[in-house]
Amino acid sequence: MAADRVGPFWRAAGLLALAALVAGCSDELPREEVHLQVEKAPDYMMPDAGPDRGPAGLSEAAQSTMARLQQIIESNSLRRLTAFAEAQPGFVSNFAGASHSDHWDLLRRTGFDPILRLEELLAGPYGTKSVAGETWYVWPDLAALEPEALTPERLNFSQRARLEELVGETGIAQIREGRGYPGIRTAIAEDGRWLYYVHEVSGEE
Repeated sequence: MAADRVGPFWRAAGLLALAALVAGCSDELPREEVHLQVEKAPDYMMPDAGPDRGPAGLSEAAQSTMARLQQIIESNSLRRLTAFAEAQPGFVSNFAGASHSDHWDLLRRTGFDPILRLEELLAGPYGTKSVAGETWYVWPDLAALEPEALTPERLNFSQRARLEELVGETGIAQIREGRGYPGIRTAIAEDGRWLYYVHEVSGEE
């Protein structure tokens, strides 16, 4: 009877020892390393580093003008916007010869709110361009590009998408004809002058 009890015990012990031996051997097996070579994504697929805001951002004078415009926007006063524009040397709001007041009032009555659209512009990215040795800060950033650099083929993926959103197919067709940025745009000079706020196409830039 004792022998019958011992037999199963040793068989179980042997199985446990064998399992431990197999487990130990599996730990020592060499592991395969797999190396994948991934090609760099093309530039147009890479995220943007951000808009060109110039070496040191807005000048102090331009920041002051921005702050003044923000105050006018908060007041939602077309009269104050007109008065500020009239105080800017050479400011351009349209190319039809209309006064700033008449032009903006007409736009507002046709559903284009000059103050709301200005707020949207200034909340977005700006670019810089040099004009006669002076730095201009231009909104949106794409409007700072020269016509030849603005064609969709010269832009990255996200820029092309933004351009289409801003100016539509009609605007892109105008760009392909060699014209400048055809959408709403505004600019402030580094000395703080508010230069223009237009939505028409012209060679003013």
